[in-house]
Amino acid sequence: MRYVTFGEIMLRLSPRGYKRFVQAEGFDAIYAGAEANAAVSLACFGCDVSFVTKLPENELGASAANMLSRYGVDISDIVTGDGRLGIYFYENGVGHRPGKVIYDRAGSTVARAERREFDWKKIFKNAGWYHYTGITPAVSESAAEITFDSVSEAKKLGLTVSCDLNYRSMLWSKTEAQSVMKRLSHYSDIIITNLDQAYDVLAICPAEGAAPESDRAYISVSRQIAKEYGCRTVAYTSRKSFSASHNAISGLLYDAVSDRLFRSVEYDITQIVERIGGGDSFGAGLIYGISRGFGPQRAIDFAVAAECLKHTVEGDFNICTVEEIEKLLSSDGTVRVIR
Repeated sequence: MRYVTFGEIMLRLSPRGYKRFVQAEGFDAIYAGAEANAAVSLACFGCDVSFVTKLPENELGASAANMLSRYGVDISDIVTGDGRLGIYFYENGVGHRPGKVIYDRAGSTVARAERREFDWKKIFKNAGWYHYTGITPAVSESAAEITFDSVSEAKKLGLTVSCDLNYRSMLWSKTEAQSVMKRLSHYSDIIITNLDQAYDVLAICPAEGAAPESDRAYISVSRQIAKEYGCRTVAYTSRKSFSASHNAISGLLYDAVSDRLFRSVEYDITQIVERIGGGDSFGAGLIYGISRGFGPQRAIDFAVAAECLKHTVEGDFNICTVEEIEKLLSSDGTVRVIR
C-alpha cells in the first residue's frame, strides 16, 4: 500500500540541552511538522509513503526535502515556489518546567499556496491511504481549502482517510477550528483525538455524569463522532503528566462496527528525552497497524508502544522500526543492551 500525507514542514530551532530561550547563544536546527513526522515514522516501518507540501525554492527548502528523503520518504510530489519556510522555536521542558513553543510561520509557502498547484488525482495515483491533521488547515484559508480538496478527492478515489484533530490554540480559535474541522471530518474514516480536542474541535462531550477518562466517557464521545461523521474508528491518546520529565501514556480505540472500546497498557515513562512528536508517532503506529490488518487491540497496543519509544528519541521524528516496537510489546519491561 502507498500512503500519502499533506502538511507543512518547518525549520525547528532549539536552545541546546535544557537552556531557556533567554539563555540561548546558539540553536540546534532540524526540520519537522506533524504530517512530516508521521510520514517519517511510516517510512521507518518500511512503508511506501509520500509527503506533499510546498517549499521555498531555496537552500532551506531543499534541506527540508533532503531530510525527509534521508529517511526514505518520497518527496516527488512536493511543489516549490517563492516564499519562506515556516519556523518554530522549541524550549525543552524538564522537571516542573514545561516545554515551550514559539511559532514564526506567518506567510510561509504553505500558507500562501494555491489550490491549482496540487493535482490530487495524480498525487493519489496507486495510493491506498491518506493522512492529514487539523494543524495545516489552521495555517491559512487557502491551506484549509487545499486540505478540503485533498480529502474530497481521496474519498472519491476510495482511499482510507485518517485525521488527527490536533487542535493548536496558538493558530486559531475553537470557533474557527470547528467551522473548518467539522466540514473536513465528514471525509474521515479514522479520527485520532483526545477527549479535550473532541470538545474543542467537534463540540462533542461525554454523556452527563460520565467520570473523566472512564469507559463510559470514551464510548459516549465515540458513538457521537461515529454517528455524526460516519467514521469506523476513533482513537485516543491519554497522558498523565507528573512533570515534564515523567509522564504515563496509554491509548484507546473505539471500533464502530463492534461498538467496542479497546484500551492499551499504560507506559510509565520516568525519563523523557523528547516529548514532541509523540502524538504523530501514535498516529503512524495506528495507521500501520490498521492498514496491515491488525485487530483493534493489537493496533492500539502497537500505536502506544510506538509513541512510548518516541519519548526516547531526540527531535520530532520517531526513527524506530517495527522490530523495535514489537520487542517492546513482547518485553516484560526490562531493558538490556543489544549485543
